[in-house]
Amino acid sequence: MEALIEFNMIPEVMCAAIHTNTPVKKGEQIAGTRAIPLVILREKLNQALEIARSNAPIFKVAPFKHLTARMIITGSEVYDGLIEDKFEAIVKKKVEALGSCLAETIILPDDRQKISSTINSFLGKETDILITTGGMSVDPDDVTRHAIQDAGADPIYYSAAALPGAMFQLAYCGKVPIIGIPACGLFHEATVFDIIFPRLLAGERPDDKDLARLAHGGLCLDCDT
Repeated sequence: MEALIEFNMIPEVMCAAIHTNTPVKKGEQIAGTRAIPLVILREKLNQALEIARSNAPIFKVAPFKHLTARMIITGSEVYDGLIEDKFEAIVKKKVEALGSCLAETIILPDDRQKISSTINSFLGKETDILITTGGMSVDPDDVTRHAIQDAGADPIYYSAAALPGAMFQLAYCGKVPIIGIPACGLFHEATVFDIIFPRLLAGERPDDKDLARLAHGGLCLDCDT
């Protein structure tokens, strides 16, 4: 970001890029640059080239890894059949759209011990990412985020500076990320999950500061984009 700003501070040249952390497909344009007038001094061009060279790479495209995800859906109402689960279809579609697979899904009641032991069971398999849904609030029966801690996750980052998705949780058990999607994931097309999940597929390891950085631009207005 700073190198791009520095480049654009040179008079008579410019470079514009798409927003950082945006998923792209092969052949899509990510940036464009030009001399603003038809003719510029060689000195200005050399200044721009030097900034680009000294800060290279200014842009980087990281390929998505093809990862295996497993999901735990929590909630006694869903477990008892009183409420139909809709999370699995939503998450499965999003995971597969980015080239990974949802290998296994289980529905559990709001039982801290059962959730914790299932997390450890999934971690014992070939699991690259573990996704949990529900139980991210502070009601007495919202135990999922505590069960994640019981399973040995460390560090744990709870809350994101974005709406919808403020009760999002991101944790790590060794190299395996554990995502906690709050209930808003059922009602909104895009939440914090859609911002963080692609970054995990690209090999990044977001932390609490990354979740705090979402504050700028993190208010979703439910537009078509």
